[in-house]
Amino acid sequence: MFVIKKISVFIFTVFVLFLSVTVTHKDVHGDNGHGVLYTLSLQGSINPGSADFFDRAVSLAIADSAHAVLVELDTPGGLVTSLRQMVRRIMASSVPVIVYVAPRGAQAASAGALLTLASHVAAMSPGTEIGAAHPVGLGGGESEKGGVMSQKAVNDLAAFARSLAEERGRSPVWAEKAVRESIASTPNEAFEAGVIDVVADDRTTLFKALEGRVVQTADRSVTLSLVSAELRELSPTFQEQVLMKLADPNLAYIFIMVGLVGLYFELANPGAIFPGVAGAISLLLGLFALQALPVNIVGLLLLALSVIFLGLEVFVTSGGVLAISGLISLLVGSLMLFNTPETGVSLSLFVFLPVFIGVSIITLTIVWLVARSAMGAPLSGSEQLSGTEGRVVRAIGPGVTGKVFVHGELWDAESAESLPENAPVTVSGLKGMVLQVISKKESV
Repeated sequence: MFVIKKISVFIFTVFVLFLSVTVTHKDVHGDNGHGVLYTLSLQGSINPGSADFFDRAVSLAIADSAHAVLVELDTPGGLVTSLRQMVRRIMASSVPVIVYVAPRGAQAASAGALLTLASHVAAMSPGTEIGAAHPVGLGGGESEKGGVMSQKAVNDLAAFARSLAEERGRSPVWAEKAVRESIASTPNEAFEAGVIDVVADDRTTLFKALEGRVVQTADRSVTLSLVSAELRELSPTFQEQVLMKLADPNLAYIFIMVGLVGLYFELANPGAIFPGVAGAISLLLGLFALQALPVNIVGLLLLALSVIFLGLEVFVTSGGVLAISGLISLLVGSLMLFNTPETGVSLSLFVFLPVFIGVSIITLTIVWLVARSAMGAPLSGSEQLSGTEGRVVRAIGPGVTGKVFVHGELWDAESAESLPENAPVTVSGLKGMVLQVISKKESV
């Protein structure tokens, strides 16, 4: 009897352990039906700031053993290097990442389309669009059209898009056309083409549509259970928000140009203070933005060279050669500043032209004012007073110092001849602080 009791206890213990392992196994596979769902909104361009925010959200979800991460996406595209960083994070994530193009009117264009392709679950809200992932250049056109670098960039991005689509079981044909032909699709078109998994009006509809769907992550299968999940909204930190705003090539370019103009004005007019302070702050903000963007070092060096040329124009008489050389360096450096074919970062023509023309006009105006000042008559000293006409206020005689009114001021004056009051005189020189004058008749 005792033996039977012992065997029964052993069997019961084994059974309990088996149930525990089974339940634990199910929890790991996400079948528990309960958990935390982290949500975040990515709006605006894809840049290092948004990539850092996304990476932090996924890392936090993994650390907290969250059920999934929901990304509500609305982007015109952005930096290819930041996109690749985000895609790598998705591919290595053990937590499912759901990309939902929302709200109505949102878009997942360019880099956003590829990010959607890379997600474990891709969804769109009605009234949105996805696609148009062709690399762009200055002003929105094909960068270096027909050139080797442009073709290389297109081929590279097309292969990347195909690879993502094949990995997620989506249409590689559509993915390649989105890059090579810039095609874009509505939610229904994307669903029929096998680009996305769900078209949902809102979160509630999305969660119901995905309930029970099995998703394969980097190291496990997860059965989605979102209806009863606890939602936790994530927001970018202050640093991430600042980086999101500043990591814009157009904004960075404006800051750099304003900074250069401010410092150049201070160099040409020492003591103005405000232009120099404002220029230094703008330049630092521009450099902060540039550190988050893929900058072409040659373009940056040409911008620095333009500052040197324009600065030398203030001190060296070159007949405008240095100023023109500086503006040419500024133009070429601006066009080369961002490595567009390699990264997808471009400078808008509608920003570049007004800023460059404005900076050129301001710079040439400063150069002209400085040159005119250098060529003009001196405003002080004996050179400025020599030849100036005035009148005697107190009589002057040989060896007798009198007073004359010259240049709006009263001066002590000496003369080799006698000059009565109100006599017109001409300044012939300056000895110390005493004017040397002669009769105006004699000077004529």
